Amino acid sequence: MAEQKKPLKITETVLRDAHQSLIATRMTTEHMLPIIDKMDKVGYYSVECWGGATFDACLRFLKEDPWERLRKLKAGFKNTKLQMLFRGQNILGYNHYSDDVVEYFVQKSIANGIDIIRIFDCFNDLRNLCTAVKAANKEKGHAQIALSYTLGDAYTLDYWTKTAKEIEEMGADSLCIKDMAGLLVPYEATKLVKALKAGTKLPIQIHTHYTSGVASMTYLKAVEAGADVIDTAMSPFSMGTSQPATEVMVETFKGTEYDTGLDQNLLAEIADYFRPIQEQALKSGLLNPKVMGVNIKTLLYQVPGGMLSNLVSQLKDAHAEDKYYQVLEEIPKVRKDFGEPPLVTPSSQIVGTQAVLNVLQGERYKMITKESKKVLAGEFGQTVKPFNSGVQKKAIGNTKPITCRPADLIEPQLPKFEKEVAEWKQQEEDTLSYALFPQVAVEFFKYRQAQQKKVDVTAADTQNKAYPV
Repeated sequence: MAEQKKPLKITETVLRDAHQSLIATRMTTEHMLPIIDKMDKVGYYSVECWGGATFDACLRFLKEDPWERLRKLKAGFKNTKLQMLFRGQNILGYNHYSDDVVEYFVQKSIANGIDIIRIFDCFNDLRNLCTAVKAANKEKGHAQIALSYTLGDAYTLDYWTKTAKEIEEMGADSLCIKDMAGLLVPYEATKLVKALKAGTKLPIQIHTHYTSGVASMTYLKAVEAGADVIDTAMSPFSMGTSQPATEVMVETFKGTEYDTGLDQNLLAEIADYFRPIQEQALKSGLLNPKVMGVNIKTLLYQVPGGMLSNLVSQLKDAHAEDKYYQVLEEIPKVRKDFGEPPLVTPSSQIVGTQAVLNVLQGERYKMITKESKKVLAGEFGQTVKPFNSGVQKKAIGNTKPITCRPADLIEPQLPKFEKEVAEWKQQEEDTLSYALFPQVAVEFFKYRQAQQKKVDVTAADTQNKAYPV
């Protein structure tokens, strides 16, 4: 008897990855709140609305408290699960943190409204994920582990299925194939999903970006192969370096055994709400038309969309835009020297910056960045292939590289952060904002204090006018 197919589930990314990918994470909470009620009626599997770069962008650029944003979103989404992206032992920052900080962050994320935590590591080093998974299990949250998808002769179907099995044994509730650069092509998706379905009992979610132009076809083949959930974005913030459009994927599976059951009329109303925000972003230059197109070179160089724009700006600053293609050719070479890791935050930035330096200096590894040295010293964990020993020696000399789980060498940090943030602290979560982005958080705390004083002065002034003494 044929297996009964279940309706396809959709995770909506417009409140996190879609605007992170297209407009540098600049959508404000005020942009989001008016449409939440309608979004809550759609019947999404989940709405991804927090984590990734949203935390940093809230504090640094928008002068918002990310925790307050999460609480407001939770108050509005009464029927829909909220999801976040979490960088394993890096949390939402760029360095490894001690286990007590990771545990506390997971606890506070779930307490403030997160239901599903998608946890990944830029090297797929599962040792960097275990603390976050255990913490999510303890807090009764849904722990989803994401495999950072990439290409290379080490990344065989055997590698992916073996890793998926280990993820299941670790206590994950579901598995995500995280294809941040749009490298997963349709028929490879069929093979991969079938292999994962045969090797694990975990539900499988697919996340990809439209950068290389194949994403919608990849979703079609992945769903036919048995994928349970796909990530999509409302059409005004879809395609390009973002995800395929929600409405398009809903229509694609309509009337089939995978029918999502989502209402296109309701989705159209939501799209109408986001369209003026997109148009304003285009007008202001925040949305660059370049990121809305297709770049097939992604498949040649394995460079995610965000990394491409970063390279362009680095070369522009150095007045060396003519070196663009040399840098693109250098990236795979640096990646190979660094153990062939997937290119995703922070490994993408580290490899990209080193490639730029190698080209600009006219000599490979004449100058080696602090972050590159950390990678080659084992501070980020283990890559699937060994490092180039000559490059490693040049970077760290005779220093003995770390071979254990890097976080095992980090003493508890929470007491130190608590002490340092004491004068600014207004809520428990402030300690975590400070832990991840100390300087940015303090700037935000100063801004928050100044705003509160303004409100107090205005309130006192109003009271005095109302009740003359």
